[in-house]
Amino acid sequence: MPPNDPSLYERLADQWWEPRGPFAMLHWLAAARAALVPAAPRPGAVLVDLGCGAGLVAPHLAGKGYRHVGVDRSLSALRQAREHGVHGVQGDVLAVPLPGGCADVVLAGEILEHVTDLPRAVREACRLLRTGGLLVLDTLAATALCRWLAITVAERLPRIAPRGVHDPALLVDRAVLVDTCARHGVRLALRGIRPSLTDLARWLVGRRTWVRMVPVGTTAVLFQGLGRKEV
Repeated sequence: MPPNDPSLYERLADQWWEPRGPFAMLHWLAAARAALVPAAPRPGAVLVDLGCGAGLVAPHLAGKGYRHVGVDRSLSALRQAREHGVHGVQGDVLAVPLPGGCADVVLAGEILEHVTDLPRAVREACRLLRTGGLLVLDTLAATALCRWLAITVAERLPRIAPRGVHDPALLVDRAVLVDTCARHGVRLALRGIRPSLTDLARWLVGRRTWVRMVPVGTTAVLFQGLGRKEV
């Protein structure tokens, strides 16, 4: 398969919720992403989850008070997301079929490194936010270190990442990301994260069921972004 082929997700569709399956790391990242989301600021608050997949972040948002709307191109993933309380919308993150200003929170988790037009995807995420709304994202940096760790290494370790899931040409330029957000009214702050190495070692040998994501002092590999829409 060519890198970043969407059909990979259909081929592995029955494994989204396997805690030790090929999408295991997406579960860990979903928990870390949800931890950045505050309780809903008002009744009827809407959270739009771009590239929601099978809704892995949904259990971690339970009780926060949002109407969780998930956008994804995959119908098989959306069917699973709906089983976890997500209101699924089939669509492309480059042209989201939702009105501007509809969201109190927009999540873009592990999706920006898969899009062919980063500025357009960022513009869409910012467009969906109402003034004061929160953008939460995580993605992979366009660096040689990231290409080596996240693709050369991670895609060859059992159950860390499916082979071919990433195209190195699509990794995210952090300066472009921050600048594009700013041009659309969102001041974005970045911080690096990584799996806990102790947890990961124990998980790989079957002695742990979950791996915590922890802060790290560089955004050169995996990073989160957090920002509010000011205008």
